[in-house]
Amino acid sequence: MKITVVYDNEVKKEGLRAGWGFSAFIESEKGPPILFDTGADSPTLVHNMKELNIDPKNIEAIVISHAHGDHTGGLSEILRVNEMAELFLPASFGMTFPGRRVTMVRDAMQIGKDVFSTGTLEGIEQSLALQTEKGIFVLTGCAHPAMRNILGAASKFGKLCGIAGGFHGFQDFRLFEGLSAIYPCHCTQYKREILDLFPGKALQCGAGLVIEL
Repeated sequence: MKITVVYDNEVKKEGLRAGWGFSAFIESEKGPPILFDTGADSPTLVHNMKELNIDPKNIEAIVISHAHGDHTGGLSEILRVNEMAELFLPASFGMTFPGRRVTMVRDAMQIGKDVFSTGTLEGIEQSLALQTEKGIFVLTGCAHPAMRNILGAASKFGKLCGIAGGFHGFQDFRLFEGLSAIYPCHCTQYKREILDLFPGKALQCGAGLVIEL
């Protein structure tokens, strides 16, 4: 399985653009290509996709973590280009998409081969649990629900091995002690502390980052 960070506050690859928001593209030999969140604006998202050789027409599923603009800003353009992708939206999402295949996610569910949603936690946000040979890798949007709840929900699918995404103000760092890969992205308030506490395990995020699992 391969995760490519498409949109983030920082950039890891020359030629890409940064923006306040998050988006990641998930590829697997066994399952459909999935886009997780769409950043804050279409021009940045589309530019980065082009630079990363990601064709939006090939996306088969779009998962939105929560209904904040820094995660939904590029959605309208992706939907204009791609008329087939199924949407998996948190139960709290207020918009409708007539004519689209839409699943409103309330409880934990399977989205694709080896890809699961934690369900909409605390009525706010869903995260993804990716089943890999190394264990369960967690992908978060902003982690508005308590991190303990996110990790607890993801751990129902297996032993956790890593996490990437926005962690917001999370600072109970002991919860990360059993993880082998930690990527604090986007809105993470305590990036420096996490990087310092977990040397060799915690690594810088940014648009263009590729995580091979």
